[in-house]
Amino acid sequence: MPVRINEFDQPIGPEVPCWRARPRPRPAPMQGRLCRIEPLDPARHGAALHRAFNAPGSEGLWTYMAAGPFEQERDYLAWLEEVCADPGMVFHAIIDAATGRALGQAAYLRINPDHGVIEVGHIALSPPLQRTAMATEAMYLMLARVFDDLGYRRLEWKCDALNARSCRAAERLGFRHEGVFRQALIYKGRNRDTAWFSVLDREWPALKRAYQAWLSPENFDAEGQHRARLGDLIAAERAAVPEA
Repeated sequence: MPVRINEFDQPIGPEVPCWRARPRPRPAPMQGRLCRIEPLDPARHGAALHRAFNAPGSEGLWTYMAAGPFEQERDYLAWLEEVCADPGMVFHAIIDAATGRALGQAAYLRINPDHGVIEVGHIALSPPLQRTAMATEAMYLMLARVFDDLGYRRLEWKCDALNARSCRAAERLGFRHEGVFRQALIYKGRNRDTAWFSVLDREWPALKRAYQAWLSPENFDAEGQHRARLGDLIAAERAAVPEA
């Protein structure tokens, strides 16, 4: 972005004309072709999510999260009641559109309407949801809500820098790595260096086109395997848009 020089010969950032604080996200559903995102209701979704999060293959799901694991349903429900009541977060359940089963959770948090900054986090995907087109569509829907509906300038993704799977997921989804905050947190009795990733509003149109191309039914063969890689589509869209 161009740098401006003020009257004291100092570099300053570009103007943000006519900026107004953005609305806070409200609990509202988001409908996709493969999944539906619903405001998380512990009474309605909690038991199904607990089962999904304790299915075979879920070992290690909570290693890099501040909460969990939850062997007992009552403990998970108690945690859900607490976080869903927090006015600073908006939790969602990820629902399989074909079966109606709740298979994952994700939240908006660290919401700053004055500056148009928001984070997506508390992402937990059960084994049937991991590495699926449904999971990608869920993230697409959450990004579209932030940029298209709410008009935010920046969406953040943060994770333990040792969580290689989360770092790879952020980069695959088009988030740009910004660095590592050393000794940022203590959780579960251990240190966390936090990796930061982001998407900016000016980057979203290219990302959106790549997501839509990847999620198109024409991109999948009869066995449900994608033909084009999301990363390749994102790279092509970025190359076509200067400074995207």
